[in-house]
Amino acid sequence: MALRNAPFWLLVLLAVALRDSCDGASSHSLKYFFTSILEPSQGLPHFVTVGYVDDQLFSYYDSNIRREQPRVSWMEKVGKEDPQYWDRNTQTSHGDEEDFRHHLEILRNRYNQSEGFHTLQRMYGCELRSDGKKGGFYQYGYDGRTYITFDKETLTWVAPDPQAQITQRKWDADPGWSQRKKIYLEEICIEWLEKHLSYGNETLLRTEPPVVTMSSRTEVEDGMETHVCRVHGFYPREIDASWTRDGEVWLQDTLYASVAPNADGTYHYWISIWVDPKERGRYRCRVEHDSLQDPLDLELKEPTDSKSNLGLIIGFVVAALVVVGVIAGIVVFINRRQEDYNAVPTSWSHLGEMDVIEVKS
Repeated sequence: MALRNAPFWLLVLLAVALRDSCDGASSHSLKYFFTSILEPSQGLPHFVTVGYVDDQLFSYYDSNIRREQPRVSWMEKVGKEDPQYWDRNTQTSHGDEEDFRHHLEILRNRYNQSEGFHTLQRMYGCELRSDGKKGGFYQYGYDGRTYITFDKETLTWVAPDPQAQITQRKWDADPGWSQRKKIYLEEICIEWLEKHLSYGNETLLRTEPPVVTMSSRTEVEDGMETHVCRVHGFYPREIDASWTRDGEVWLQDTLYASVAPNADGTYHYWISIWVDPKERGRYRCRVEHDSLQDPLDLELKEPTDSKSNLGLIIGFVVAALVVVGVIAGIVVFINRRQEDYNAVPTSWSHLGEMDVIEVKS
């Protein structure tokens, strides 16, 4: 279900945050994103929380609706097993909403800024990789820049500027506070991730094989050929699509897009390459995915309809440039390789500014 009540720029931030590399084997993650806005545009919520299992939105709360809501049918199982689940998380979100409003004012004064549009963000969660390794992160951002980040390996907090270092010193002064964060990210969060995967196993653990097609055109100016390999309808998101030359991965003269979602919950992706037509037979589009027993290798074909393919390829390139332009216009503090989400029915508290942490269940 779409985030109908969220501002457009928030959706872009979330899209960047959720974007993963196209390489590598499947992994699973729980993610939670909090955004508080000081003086938002009329009608927009000043506080939004979204929860993700992998990249599927499963819960939503904002300051207009004032209620934590499920966004996928399989979350109904949670309510049946734990009737207080949504009430408990609604109360947690109410507390977060008030805390974030208070902390925004603190930071605005700390940075000696005037009133107006300001944002405070928090994200945390965990990842379970296919090799059994676990990942986790916890961090804040202010006005689109990193404010403070937790390093769970050293049990310390990293702050990039003097204003954030005030908070850093408070949190580093309590080793037990940081140890609890590490335990949560590596143990409790992983337990909830596995539980949610069991709830939504029919959709989250399914596989859909990709449909791979090729299109091409001849450049009028120099006679070179442009070939586009399109991969459509696959799930899960992780996929390895590359050009090979004589059996080896070939990165030269290539253009890559980002993996993008389809309306049916699957994904699509494309890569293009410029080649000398005399060497066309040396190249292949290779696709590897969890749904495939063996990689797919498609050979390049001689262009047959240059004009129709020209419009298609231009459309691909323009679309890629538009996406890059939008993302570049928004300074995102999110590290995309981090993964996340949380879930326990209680909260952890710690004295000081910006350090009340409510953990979603």
